[in-house]
Amino acid sequence: MIGEPRAADLELVDLESALLRAAVGDYAAEAAVLLLANSGYWLPRLQAAGLIAIALDGDAAEGGPWAAVQWGELDGALRRGTVTGSGGELRVLRAAASLADGQAVDLADLTAGVDREELTLLLAALAHAAGSHEHSAVVRDPEGVPHAGGLLGPVVSWATRD
Repeated sequence: MIGEPRAADLELVDLESALLRAAVGDYAAEAAVLLLANSGYWLPRLQAAGLIAIALDGDAAEGGPWAAVQWGELDGALRRGTVTGSGGELRVLRAAASLADGQAVDLADLTAGVDREELTLLLAALAHAAGSHEHSAVVRDPEGVPHAGGLLGPVVSWATRD
């Protein structure tokens, strides 16, 4: 690749990896990326609209580029019609923006306008953002003293992708 890297030049799997690389360690940011990726709808649209920025870090040869959705440009892109979607798809996008960037979202509107698949994605994103995939069981020894047990797994898991 000659010149500055562009999100449009990446395959979707590489774009998702670049977004996750930048988000790793921040459960809410990870959840936003996974929500967009698992929806199957938003990553290609945000990529085509130029709403994902790419940056190379010092270890780019090993890990690859980093990427970030340009959340501050989202409202303008929606108003101009640069990105569009159904009511449920837009709610998923708004939830991702709320997780990643703290943008306000009306939970009553959010939950009233999604289908079952979108609801499952949203619940998995919330569970991930809360760190439920890292929660441990609490077990008590014979004296009643609590100790960490094994990992419980996420409250709601991400659906398996083909």
